[in-house]
Amino acid sequence: MDHARVGSSGLRVSRIGLGCMSFGDPRLGTHPWTLSATESDNLIACAIDHGITFLDTANIYSLGTSEQIVGKALKRTGRRHDFVLSTKVFEKMDDTPLSGGLSRRAIFHEIDQSLARLETDHIDLYVIHRWDYQTPIEETLSALHDLIRMGKVRYIGASSMHTWQFVKAQYIADHFGLTRFVSMQSHYNLINREQEREMLPFCLAEGIGVTPWSPLARGKLANIDGPKTQRANDDMVQGWLYNSAPQSDQKIISALKSVAQDRSLPAAQVALAWLLNRPGITAPIVGATSISHLEEAAAATEIRLDPEEIKRLEMHYVPHEAPEYR
Repeated sequence: MDHARVGSSGLRVSRIGLGCMSFGDPRLGTHPWTLSATESDNLIACAIDHGITFLDTANIYSLGTSEQIVGKALKRTGRRHDFVLSTKVFEKMDDTPLSGGLSRRAIFHEIDQSLARLETDHIDLYVIHRWDYQTPIEETLSALHDLIRMGKVRYIGASSMHTWQFVKAQYIADHFGLTRFVSMQSHYNLINREQEREMLPFCLAEGIGVTPWSPLARGKLANIDGPKTQRANDDMVQGWLYNSAPQSDQKIISALKSVAQDRSLPAAQVALAWLLNRPGITAPIVGATSISHLEEAAAATEIRLDPEEIKRLEMHYVPHEAPEYR
């Protein structure tokens, strides 16, 4: 497994990140399709065997039980320093009025909760899950900067937001001498390429690594002809994300199937190979739910598409509705 720098920072990660949203207690949170601790451990072990050293979770995933599973799995390896551990903060963890957000109070509380669940003394990459419209970005950046000075966090990243918000955050960090974000985790795949308009060019220009979430469109670019999975049946977000241009999406999926058949490869590998070779992409975050999915993802790092194949995959794309970031 190749490794790459996260933008212009000194942080290096495997070219595939293991997304851990599929791990955790299915009775907690909003993901009834999550895997048990035993199943999750098997996937994490498989990822490690294939050279994946970048694990991405969040405090909100199954209300902290994803972090617990990841933490215990890494502790059993006895090699915590060999892995880049990422988690996120923002979402409400309970119904109390003070839960959630990116205030100094919330961040300082949640970092200690995440560290305890992950059974570690530091987070390699601490990511703000969304933009907080209720808290000045100066306060958020100051709190994150202090966490780095305290040794609880090594690098900070951001996730889906408007480009103007990310630009503002980086400007504020520079203006006040605070720590900059080194990564952007945004929604980007073959059937949703809206990030190419502003966010990706900005990240390229500023040396910010991009670690896309949903690189396989929540399974739409992987399970093309197979029966619907439990996740596809239960995942309400899939409809919200992929209802704006279904006709062009289907043309792209058909082209993906054709290229994959010509190569005698799984569609998921071709879709990931396309993404891995896009400018500025550091490591897609792959949320596998089976060993075969993970093995396919790891193998995608070895695939190189030719210009004609890329043209076939891209030619049917049409603009999608602008995302709504709450």
